[in-house]
Amino acid sequence: MAATVARGWRDRLVGVLRTTLPQVCALCAAPTGTALVCAACAGALSRVPLSCPRCALPAPHGAPCGQCLADPPAFDRSQAAFVYAFPLDRLVQSFKYRGTLAYAGWFAQAMVERRADPPAADVLVPVPLARARQRERGFNQALEIARPLSRWTGIPLLAGAAIRVRETLPQASLPWSERAQNIRGAFACAATLTGKTVIVVDDVMTTGASLNEFARTLKRAGAASVENWLVARTLPPVSG
Repeated sequence: MAATVARGWRDRLVGVLRTTLPQVCALCAAPTGTALVCAACAGALSRVPLSCPRCALPAPHGAPCGQCLADPPAFDRSQAAFVYAFPLDRLVQSFKYRGTLAYAGWFAQAMVERRADPPAADVLVPVPLARARQRERGFNQALEIARPLSRWTGIPLLAGAAIRVRETLPQASLPWSERAQNIRGAFACAATLTGKTVIVVDDVMTTGASLNEFARTLKRAGAASVENWLVARTLPPVSG
């Protein structure tokens, strides 16, 4: 209860400061009024092109890609607001590693605007963070983004529906080929999701190994379908 009250006061304070203090663009430092990123910088950020509806990687005509047809992941759909590239990566890293929590609402807004149709789901579930990393950061970035998403979409947020039950090496520290094995068995879901349509919220999708394992966990808990909502999608390296 105390934590909920504290978050409420924090959100109100951030809102007051944003409307009363001069705001400059987080990327170019130009005056923006109350916006976090100016219109010019926001318009220049790389957006995900026509992509596979399942994994959100670029695909001709937005059709399912060959990899998802040959080896379907446990999740059913994915959408990302941006490509994970410069300078968007600066905002994500500042948010995650320097605690710039004001970016959470801006990310959530971009994710909502990515949808052409109103979202239809029963619950929002943020990807849980490992206990050690959450203690170190003081927050779970996926949960911070999910809070405003829930308010704006009206979709209920299940903040404690899932937990990490196994500590793993940071996925970013491993080669892409080792990430699926590293994350295997890392999640558990205490909630009953029988027949529910679930939107999973996270910041960045790289190989999709963590989200695939998380979707398996949610479907074992009864979820009928799982869709990933992401701030950004990492594109695979270009072979040369």
